[in-house]
Amino acid sequence: MTFLRFTFHVLGRSLPWGCFTFWPYLALILLFTLLLPASSPPGLLELGPQQSVITANPKMGVHTRLTDEVEAWKIKRTLEMVREMGAPWIVEYFPWAYHEPFPGFFDWSHSDVVIDHANRQGLTVIARLGMTPEWARPPESASSFLAPARYNDFGDFVQAFVERYGDRVTAIIIWNEPNLALEWGFQPLDPEGYTQLLAAAYRRAKAANPNVQVLGGALAPTLAPASSDQAMNDLVYLGRMFDAGAGEVMDGLAVHAYGWVFPADDPPDPNVINFRRTELVHQLLLERGYADLPIYITEGGWNDHPRWTRAVKPTQRIENTLRAYELVKSWPWAKMMAVWAFRYPWSARTYLDYFTLVTPEFDPKPIYLEVQKYSRVVASNQ
Repeated sequence: MTFLRFTFHVLGRSLPWGCFTFWPYLALILLFTLLLPASSPPGLLELGPQQSVITANPKMGVHTRLTDEVEAWKIKRTLEMVREMGAPWIVEYFPWAYHEPFPGFFDWSHSDVVIDHANRQGLTVIARLGMTPEWARPPESASSFLAPARYNDFGDFVQAFVERYGDRVTAIIIWNEPNLALEWGFQPLDPEGYTQLLAAAYRRAKAANPNVQVLGGALAPTLAPASSDQAMNDLVYLGRMFDAGAGEVMDGLAVHAYGWVFPADDPPDPNVINFRRTELVHQLLLERGYADLPIYITEGGWNDHPRWTRAVKPTQRIENTLRAYELVKSWPWAKMMAVWAFRYPWSARTYLDYFTLVTPEFDPKPIYLEVQKYSRVVASNQ
């Protein structure tokens, strides 16, 4: 029915209801709609009884990556497995381009399924918002390109999203890794411009729901030199964000914390990318007078590809992940940690597959089982 609503929306603008050419279109639309197959077998769309997450660590989370999962039963099964693993938090990506394909026309069919099932499984949802639709950017530009003249258009989407989901979504992340040229539309890197975008989104989100937590940052950890036009050091970028007033237009800071080849306990160092670099971010908040601004680790973890230079052995990945969850549990200024990534809808056939906890076929990897054991064993002792 989403297709039908969209077609009425478009034709209703271009054709008068009394026009004789409209009715053949309507007949074809109705016929096409009736012939559409069901997206999944009967019964699998049911939400089921309300669940809750039993866990030893209430800060455990995962990035679920259901963005391109089209089958509702697979969405439901993914979220069931998250709950069964013992993680109360999820981060999920809701692309602006998917949900507002034409100006003012919103399609919430996919996000409704994800958020409804997540809530029914007792999971707390953090929504990552980004990706510019074609109508809001120049031809041939990247989907991460967003000109300042379009910030209000993005604000429209943010407000509509927050209005629809209310308290069913705890927090929203504004954009993703804007300190990378790839994620900033290959424009010159611009912490001040990103802060303007964050401010526009903050105002619109709060107008829709004063309780929603607006998270800024989501910066890629990088040691890029000052001369680079492809990336900016995350600590430098964050400092310039605060200079531009970002601390007043966010309720929390989204942080990406990858360990690469280093153990979870490896000490923080401004010249090293490791998991505890997050502590340097927190120190920067203290220095800038934002000691009470909480940190949400919305991406992070380790990879165990056998040949990738930034990967570790599978046993090391398990040990590091469990230790990282324990570290975050001990950090009073950290709200949660989401491991990237729980499952992909299909295999990437690259090193990216070695970030996941569950295969596309829902087979749990050893790391899933060990995280589940960690949550259950420790919980049983409390």
